[in-house]
Amino acid sequence: MRLSRSEQVTGRVFLILLVLVTLLPFVSMLSAALQPRGTVPTGLTWPSDPQWGNFADAFTVANMGALLKSSGLIVAGVVPVAVVIATMAGFGLGHLKIPGARFVFVFFLLGLTMPFEAVITPLYYQIQDFGLLNTRWAIILPLIGLFMPFGVFWMRTHFINVPAELSEAARVDGSSTWQLFWRIHLPLARPAIASLTILLFLWTWNQFLLAIVLVDDGTKRTMAGALGAFQGQWGTDQVLLCAGSLLILTPTLIVFLVFQRQFIKALLQGSVKG
Repeated sequence: MRLSRSEQVTGRVFLILLVLVTLLPFVSMLSAALQPRGTVPTGLTWPSDPQWGNFADAFTVANMGALLKSSGLIVAGVVPVAVVIATMAGFGLGHLKIPGARFVFVFFLLGLTMPFEAVITPLYYQIQDFGLLNTRWAIILPLIGLFMPFGVFWMRTHFINVPAELSEAARVDGSSTWQLFWRIHLPLARPAIASLTILLFLWTWNQFLLAIVLVDDGTKRTMAGALGAFQGQWGTDQVLLCAGSLLILTPTLIVFLVFQRQFIKALLQGSVKG
């Protein structure tokens, strides 16, 4: 069905307006971050003498080097483990005929309805009993578990759409279950795995609640979690606060811009057509 010219124009205008609305807060923060220190930014005005040094000051004051290292360690501890477990569980629930698989899947679906805020109090006491408070493990271990409902649902959606004839042909050739998973299904699941990896990276990097509740040391938090402490210490300096906020947001923006094509491709090719 071919769209009329008026519909095409309306769609493009809507997309342009949506982009402008999305970019406006970032442009406003950038203009505020470039104002002279000690001033109060008013409105969306570009300074006559942009103070680019404010970003260097914010990087030093917020100890961004330590935060980048901490966030990298947390991402490295969460994302690979969560992706591996979710992929194997999704394969088992979506393609293998496991007794009780439907019940287990419904249990995971219930996990999708539970927000992090609902489990933060019991999680705090459990992490305290383990002696892991104020460590990066207090963020890594809960996130792996909390990401499982979505991760398993995502990967099961892929595996359940893989034609059963592929597995039957591999079984005839003498493939074991592990060989079936490793040699046949895992290569086909690369788009789904790639998109899940990107999502978990962004969610882990931007994790705020667990970081501020379970970790007191700002250098052991995620970048987003450190923003709370940074805001409390420099909340009166709006210029420095905007500069620090933009620095904290920059890594996720870079990842999205670099991998947006792969992410969109993964969404479109996440299933195998029979």
